[in-house]
Amino acid sequence: MKKIKIILKNNRFIYKIYKLIFNTTFKIMKLFIKVDDNIILINSFGGKSYNDSPKIIFEYMKTQGKYKKYKIYWAFQEPEKFNINGAIKIKSDTLKYFIIALKAKYWITNSSIERGLKFKNKKTIYINTWHGTPIKKMGIDAPKGAFNFDSSKFDIMYAQSDYDVNIFSRAYELPKEIFAVVGLPRNDELFNVTQEEINIIINKLNLPKNKKIILYAPTFREYKRDSDGCIIAPPIDIAKWKNKLSNQYIVLFRAHYEVNKVLGIKSDEFIYDMSSYNNLNELMKISDILISDYSSIMFDYSILKRPIFSYAYDLEEYIEKRGMYFDIAEELPNGICKTEDELLYKIINCNFKEESKKTEKFREKYIQNDGNARKYIDELIK
Repeated sequence: MKKIKIILKNNRFIYKIYKLIFNTTFKIMKLFIKVDDNIILINSFGGKSYNDSPKIIFEYMKTQGKYKKYKIYWAFQEPEKFNINGAIKIKSDTLKYFIIALKAKYWITNSSIERGLKFKNKKTIYINTWHGTPIKKMGIDAPKGAFNFDSSKFDIMYAQSDYDVNIFSRAYELPKEIFAVVGLPRNDELFNVTQEEINIIINKLNLPKNKKIILYAPTFREYKRDSDGCIIAPPIDIAKWKNKLSNQYIVLFRAHYEVNKVLGIKSDEFIYDMSSYNNLNELMKISDILISDYSSIMFDYSILKRPIFSYAYDLEEYIEKRGMYFDIAEELPNGICKTEDELLYKIINCNFKEESKKTEKFREKYIQNDGNARKYIDELIK
């Protein structure tokens, strides 16, 4: 199945055949399947996870009496890995999945329900929260264009700011009228973080209480591979970091599993491998500083009004390979660092008050909501 997905994603001709066959099939099926007003279909990241904004919306819905009449389906690529209450689990990309999709009055996702096809019923309301604010180019703006993303247009799409609206509407050719600048439901909990909550998380993770915490969350560069297809390790010298920072800081390392595999990060008293930790919000809540590069986590973290540093050692290559929507050296709260030494110097000499003010200014531009995005679903499902 993985090989098939790779072929479909990268071969325009085969993808067209795939679309023609299955779109025609579903068009015929729609003649015999009626939309049920009381069915809701949800997935997250195409069925890979039970997380992000779709999960937050679902958990909120379970607390509200008005949703008791609905039959809610959660679609997963591997349903056996997830244990949830209040919904029926189904397997993605099966006949049952597509039948439920055709019957559902509401679709809720942060990516796609149609799996690259186009079969939404006219009566179905397609709600997309997406999964971050765009820095790298996407959709029709992407260097190669997103030929495999021309599903039915969303009816509602969540956004964190007017910036999101302008980018997404162009990249995915969507009318601006469908956007709701209410924020991302997954970020609601970042608006009112208490010290008590921070202490609970630190205790749960068994982290030292006398050190500041750095969260390092680099972007995955799928194009950085050697001739054997192995990911090329980023230029990070953990020993140097430890020598320069360990008196004051610990580092929570959060990266793609392939990156972590190459770097071989092993937890010790200074660095903690959090690459497989499933609650990113908790890591953000307890961190005093965020280091990333081109990730949308920087927008989310700005809600906390804490220092943000970008370690953009390969900026020119990233711009060439992925493209970017703005000059991060100008827009990000602390600009960029192109070398480890520059990054470490800035951290060691960080003025938290001044850096936090810079982040707050960044937040005012890119986060135009108040932390109640999960409740917006009440206006969409009647």
